[in-house]
Amino acid sequence: MILAGDIGGTKTVLTLLAKETDGLATCIQEQTFASHDFVEFDEILDRFLPSGINIASACFGIAGPVVNQRCQMTNLSWLLDATKLKNNLGTGQVKLLNDLEAMALGMLHLPEHDLVELNPNATAQAGNIAVIAAGTGLGEAILYWDGSKHYPMATEGGHCDFAPQNVQQDKLLAYLRKLYPDHVSCERIISGIGFSHLYDFLCDQGVAPPCPDVPDVNSGIDRNAVISRLGTVGQDPLCAEAVRLFVELYGAETGNLALKSLATGGIFIGGGIGPKILPAMQEGKFMHAFKAKGRFLPLLDKIPIKLSLNPRTPLIGAIHYFD
Repeated sequence: MILAGDIGGTKTVLTLLAKETDGLATCIQEQTFASHDFVEFDEILDRFLPSGINIASACFGIAGPVVNQRCQMTNLSWLLDATKLKNNLGTGQVKLLNDLEAMALGMLHLPEHDLVELNPNATAQAGNIAVIAAGTGLGEAILYWDGSKHYPMATEGGHCDFAPQNVQQDKLLAYLRKLYPDHVSCERIISGIGFSHLYDFLCDQGVAPPCPDVPDVNSGIDRNAVISRLGTVGQDPLCAEAVRLFVELYGAETGNLALKSLATGGIFIGGGIGPKILPAMQEGKFMHAFKAKGRFLPLLDKIPIKLSLNPRTPLIGAIHYFD
């Protein structure tokens, strides 16, 4: 049996699969757990796995940094250790991946109908692939190309410094420094909470009147979802400008990652935000910001940029790790 999991601060998804003689894997059972309901990951394993099950391999994508096959999760007290899991599961094949590593691997197994190409000038070519994913946070990873196969590389690139590119973004950085005096990272604005930060900044700048449908910060309603939804459909001017600025910043950081990884093989965009604001991602502002790198515009102009519509990509990557 193959055990795979997508382990996050909010939810944990586990799946158990049987490998068939033709090489395909058939799902035996799959279950989603609320992560905060459990003190440690082993409790979920005990509840999920049938008694007497024989595990041949196990791979887990985890929301946190994996160092020496151990991961102290960022938003949970869970500590996962591959050595201990090998003993508990009775198999020598256990792999812990950062969730973006798992997502990167999963992207390689998605069918074309799960992907939307954003670059009208895209030209397929071999090379490294970059993966970026705005969701609760901002994840970045690289698929290194050795000439015949891609290998996933985790990064914490989403926490790199935010670099403004125009006068409006200069003012945005000054605004954010009041909130985060020690460090303003890209994740502060290219993630879920980013919509609130951008909306409040634009309101502070007097760009448009506040939207009466946007709830207060302490309302308990998902304020970021409201801003992104109203802005994507153009229902409110201030929300629309927040979405436009979000897309511009997302495109610029995706271009930065493409240059740092020399991602001639393309870019995959994952995370939950992209599909929700897809019309805004397709309007052209994302691509304009992506390519606005001076002398390197000709290089970036041809790079494929495919946005994933499949939320199960990290789990798919974990399923295929030992292929």
